[in-house]
Amino acid sequence: MADRPSQDPDGREGPDFDWLYGSRGPASTGSPVDPEPTQRLPVVDRPSSGGPYQVPAPPSGRVPGPPSHQAPPKAPPQAPRRGPLGGGGRRRPRFRLRWLLYLVVLWLVFLVVVPVLAWRSVDKVDATPSGGRPAPQKGTTYLLVGSDSRQGLSAAQKRRLGTGSAAGQRTDTIMLLHTGAGPDLLMSIPRDSIVPVPGHGTTKINAAYAYGGPQLLVRTIEANTGIRVDDYVQVGFAGFVDVVDAVGGIRICPKHAMRDRLANLDIKKGCQDVDGRVALGYARSRHTSGLGDIARAEHQRQVVSAVGAKAASPWTVVNPVRYYRLAMAGAHAVKVGTDTSLLSTARFTYAMTRVNGTSGLTCGVPISDLAVHWDPVRSKKLFALIKEDRTQDVTRNLCRASGLAGG
Repeated sequence: MADRPSQDPDGREGPDFDWLYGSRGPASTGSPVDPEPTQRLPVVDRPSSGGPYQVPAPPSGRVPGPPSHQAPPKAPPQAPRRGPLGGGGRRRPRFRLRWLLYLVVLWLVFLVVVPVLAWRSVDKVDATPSGGRPAPQKGTTYLLVGSDSRQGLSAAQKRRLGTGSAAGQRTDTIMLLHTGAGPDLLMSIPRDSIVPVPGHGTTKINAAYAYGGPQLLVRTIEANTGIRVDDYVQVGFAGFVDVVDAVGGIRICPKHAMRDRLANLDIKKGCQDVDGRVALGYARSRHTSGLGDIARAEHQRQVVSAVGAKAASPWTVVNPVRYYRLAMAGAHAVKVGTDTSLLSTARFTYAMTRVNGTSGLTCGVPISDLAVHWDPVRSKKLFALIKEDRTQDVTRNLCRASGLAGG
């Protein structure tokens, strides 16, 4: 639109700026020109009173723009967000990695140091026979002997365990454990087995121990089987009980009720958890079935396998108390040959956890009759496979619980 003319102070007409300064500008009122026309404050209506009011100027002297053009106020500073584990936005582990590493190292040291300390308590016995022996063979064969000696037992222990007070020393348990390329094999030799004993004619095999101790027993077994005995391990009555108790007891599954006063045993039929005292009676009993010593040998293998299975449980390693008790109980329970090293003993202990029927083989020496004469054909076949470290080729006919061909 066109500017309406107006007069300047000299009387000359000029453009009309009322549209800019309002109707009360200098051209219409004749008042002096406002020196700072841009400093005028906008006039707005007051909603509450209806009258106009002026918005106070900010300290800078500038006129604020319309509300829609004003910058939004800045939000107050906020505290940094904390993660669920503390700190800022980063998640921090509950334990620092280095502390976790320290704990792992300490635990590994504990697992190694305890067996080393226990080894210092193990008694040694000379079980290496003199004279000719079978040549070294593949794999490793251990002779495990359970002594029936009452030496070291108090009168109270004898009553509790039902051992009686028999004098002398024979072997209730004789087993060969072979480890090698094939499955581990645990073979029991009934103590009443009739075999030639060097220097003492033909008699029961456990008499060899009574006549000449571990050396003559090893020599007798090697002469009759052709299997070389690499290491010797002997367990006593009290030590056996302590080992079973150290693993928290074991489970046995007798096929019939068993009541044997001589073994201090009175248990029911079926699977049940037992402590060391009952387990010892179960392993010693031979008067509750018609198989006599054959049944006892089978019970002994069951107990050994059950102890091995419990010892191999992860709980044994996780629980430091159980781990320590088992190591110390085992150390006080056994005697080993003078040629048996700590490493060899550790291998024996590990092998005993792998003869539970799923990862190993358990059987009696093949026999012909209940008079415990070895079967001349089947026994030689089984002995040959052990000597050649071919336990994977052992058939069911050769490895039976009773040792009998049909059972």
